[in-house]
Amino acid sequence: MERFLPRCLDSILGGPDDGRFELIAVDDLSPDRCGGILDEYAARDPRMRVLHLAENQGLGGAREAGLAEATGRYVWFVDSDDWLPEGSLDAITAELERELERERADAAPADILLTGFTHVYPDDSTEPNPWRHLLTGSPLVAGGTLREHPALLRAVMSVWNKVFRRDFLLGLGVAFGRGFYEDISVTYPALVAAGRMRYLDRSCYYYRRGRPGAITSTASPKHADAFAQYDAIFAFLDRHGMDAADPLRTLVFERTLKQALTVYDSPGLVPATMRKEFFRRTSEHFARHRPAGYRFPGGASGLQYRLAARGSRLAYDELRRGGRLPRELRRGARAVAPAVRRGVRSGARFTAYNAFRRLPLDEHLAVYAAYWHRGYGCNPAAIYEKAKELAPRIRGVWVVENRAQAAGLPAGVPYVILNTPAYLKAMATAKYFVNNVNFPHTMVKRPGTVHVQTQHGTPLKMMGMDLRDHPVAADGMDFDRLREAVGRWDYLVSPNPHTSEHFARAFPGRYEMLDTGYPRNDRLANTTPAEVAAMRERFGLPEGRTAVLYAPTHREGQGAFLPLDVEELARRLGPDFTLLVRAHYFLTGGPGDLVTGEDAAEIRDVSKHPIVEDLYLAADVLVTDYSSMMFDFAVLDRPLVVYAPDWEEYQEVRGVYFDLFAERPGAVTTDLEGLTRALLSGDSEPDSRARFRERFCPWDDGGAAERVVRRVFPADLA
Repeated sequence: MERFLPRCLDSILGGPDDGRFELIAVDDLSPDRCGGILDEYAARDPRMRVLHLAENQGLGGAREAGLAEATGRYVWFVDSDDWLPEGSLDAITAELERELERERADAAPADILLTGFTHVYPDDSTEPNPWRHLLTGSPLVAGGTLREHPALLRAVMSVWNKVFRRDFLLGLGVAFGRGFYEDISVTYPALVAAGRMRYLDRSCYYYRRGRPGAITSTASPKHADAFAQYDAIFAFLDRHGMDAADPLRTLVFERTLKQALTVYDSPGLVPATMRKEFFRRTSEHFARHRPAGYRFPGGASGLQYRLAARGSRLAYDELRRGGRLPRELRRGARAVAPAVRRGVRSGARFTAYNAFRRLPLDEHLAVYAAYWHRGYGCNPAAIYEKAKELAPRIRGVWVVENRAQAAGLPAGVPYVILNTPAYLKAMATAKYFVNNVNFPHTMVKRPGTVHVQTQHGTPLKMMGMDLRDHPVAADGMDFDRLREAVGRWDYLVSPNPHTSEHFARAFPGRYEMLDTGYPRNDRLANTTPAEVAAMRERFGLPEGRTAVLYAPTHREGQGAFLPLDVEELARRLGPDFTLLVRAHYFLTGGPGDLVTGEDAAEIRDVSKHPIVEDLYLAADVLVTDYSSMMFDFAVLDRPLVVYAPDWEEYQEVRGVYFDLFAERPGAVTTDLEGLTRALLSGDSEPDSRARFRERFCPWDDGGAAERVVRRVFPADLA
């Protein structure tokens, strides 16, 4: 534990000493140097006191000892192997001060402040709070009770994401249990009894999962300690007069039963010699605390609960292995299917994914994704198509977020939906991964897997580690986590020498840079007049009409934003033009309703058209600002206009790699008058465009995807 402790202490004590908190650190007779480390920190910081226990009492006993010494209005229990994100303590203190203001105004303060958190896995990958959707938009954001929002019982039951009003907690008459699962004998009673709870929608805690020595990854007979904690929970409910038929009591019962079965089901937790006894105690728990009038739920959970109630361990194990249902329950088989088809929740995902990871790697399976699982496109799509041609033994499967996106895939493209069992198995067993962003950190890189990172644009703006000096643009970026993500890459695809130079610094790692050109631009380099004509016809662009594609990038912190008065531009250009307006996918919606008269250019919102290359081929000219689209469109050698009214501000906020005015792709303007002149004059700067293409498009010869496939899949080439 001593290797984790300094980070924990630094995250708490690193802020200014404003006298608003005290830190009580409990040395539970630690066998390593933790006690000495605590004393060293306390000698430097008067906010910290150290309690050295005379005998080891476990985490529950240590918390009880610390609580007895606390003097503050609120208490927060932080585990020594975890740590707090920067600013968390200030944010929580501000929330608690608001609650104290309520108390001074004779209104009830919050008994519990719940916070967001982040899971951190042994490889330093992270997972945002998987139960956040249960809390955002709930009554607890403004202040409420468990009875008003019983879905809270489905979230994590630990204390580390809950800040308690001290007098409330002491008045409950409960204590942290001895042994494993010590939290729940406090958290359940506290949630039930709280007269007011608040939820702070901010990640205020980094919680380590699955580290060696943690109870969630340790085989031990002490997992049976949970049953004593369950008894303490229901004893509290009895003392406080909660009726046996109260719906909340039923929810608590089902939650404890589910936890016991999850522990039993998790590989490597309950020792093999104790599994029979653990299941027997689960059945006893069911019989002892079953609420009056309890009815089994439907689906797979109902079947499992019935078997647990009967003590039918062998039948339960058979069902969990996916084998035959017990004969007496086969009639319920139809109820199982919907439960199996639904997406897997976080705890079950973690278990299922780890189970799938025990399977051998599928040497011929490649998983593809693009733009955070939004669909089929960009460099991964071009690589997928070329791999089908050149490496037919590779089976590609696409990850999409939902069924609506799956419906938009080209015919015949195999897919899995995010967080389903099929997705977890594919991610656990695939040999190859191809994406233009990072896969979730929870998808851990296995020995032998090959990660191909393509990114999705030539950078004008600064990227990755280069943003450390641009705090507005880097808002929320975890640079340590970025390094870990880059550490998984085996290949990084580069579109041009400029990108190779800057990506090597922005994304430092041991990957191989593939100086191939962008696979997605092969279509542009290989296009024919017939394909261009087909695209113009598809968008209803008559011969002689000039099609202008307007596609600005997003600005940090500006939401739905188009920096151009499109309607006024349409009036200035006249009816011989059509404006195709494409808002950036980070923006909220398209440009909205844009109306012009019959003497103005037609305006079309093409923001939702899924394939941007179609728009490139249909357009006669591109108008953009700082978007990487300019580098792709330049492959077509067509007029390009940069409209950059906020160039000075953008350089300062985001940071750029070159002066766009000096190395221009065509006409560059900062006002509407200049933009209008550039569009009406036609191809005004062919020499600038030629120099731009020479620097940024030297590898765009139509063979980029083939070069990537031949390097990544050499053993599977036809």
